[in-house]
Amino acid sequence: MRVVTVFLTFSLLMTACLPKEQVVFKTVKNIELNSADGKLLLKGDAVFYNPNKTQTKLKEIDVDVLVDGKKAASVDQQMNLVVKGKSDFTVPIEAELALGEINLLDAVVGFLGGKTYQVTFAGNLRVAVHGVTVKVPVKYNETVKLR
Repeated sequence: MRVVTVFLTFSLLMTACLPKEQVVFKTVKNIELNSADGKLLLKGDAVFYNPNKTQTKLKEIDVDVLVDGKKAASVDQQMNLVVKGKSDFTVPIEAELALGEINLLDAVVGFLGGKTYQVTFAGNLRVAVHGVTVKVPVKYNETVKLR
């Protein structure tokens, strides 16, 4: 009986530490594809919203970047960013795209002609509330033009 009581108490404490609502992925702003030194760099600002009254900490971003449906890069950033409650927050992301996956000739022609690409961000981020971590899914699509 004592084990059951301890288990129930522990379960209630863990549930109380979890955020009431999940952090919401809103959008990616300022997406840029740039070519420098023979590399394609993708930059952007991921925007999230913390709907909870309590502050959280953003611990990790683990997102795959797909260009025209093909995996071109991974964003795997470890961080310890404090996020206020009931607020939007922005996280800069940067990834070097693998030209082999995009097709080198297509990328060169696209660079000269300003080709547009369908860019998808898919994965998750990890946030902590009172020491308890939770994964938040990320899924976003946008058409961008190579500059």
